[in-house]
Amino acid sequence: MRLTEISYDKALPVDSYGPGFFRLNGQVFRGAMLITPWDAGLWGGYTDTAAPLTLTGRIDVLLLGTGPEITHPPAAFVQTMEAAGIGVEPMNSPAACRTYNVLLGEGRRIALAVLPV
Repeated sequence: MRLTEISYDKALPVDSYGPGFFRLNGQVFRGAMLITPWDAGLWGGYTDTAAPLTLTGRIDVLLLGTGPEITHPPAAFVQTMEAAGIGVEPMNSPAACRTYNVLLGEGRRIALAVLPV
C-alpha cells in the first residue's frame, strides 16, 4: 500500500482531541470550538449563531460535531445556517474532526463547529 502525506499548507487541521479538549497546531483548546482553515477559537454552542454566520460566502458546509454521540442539532440553528447559504452536516465529534481534516486536505470550503467529547 502506498501512503501519501497530506499537506495542509497554512490551514489548521485538528491534531487530536480528547475529553473536553481539541489540539490544533500544537495548541490545546478546552470547550466547544469553531475551526476554519484560517482561524480557530472557542464557540458558544448551538445558541451562538453569530460566529458561524461570519463565514457566509467563505464556506459551503459547516461540519457540526455534536459531542460523543450523534444527535439532532436544534432546528433553529440549522435553519439559520441554511438561510445564510451554509449547509450543516451533523455527526459525532470524532467523525466530524476526521471528516474536516480529509476535506481540508482536498481544499474544500468548510468549517468545523464542534462540541467536546
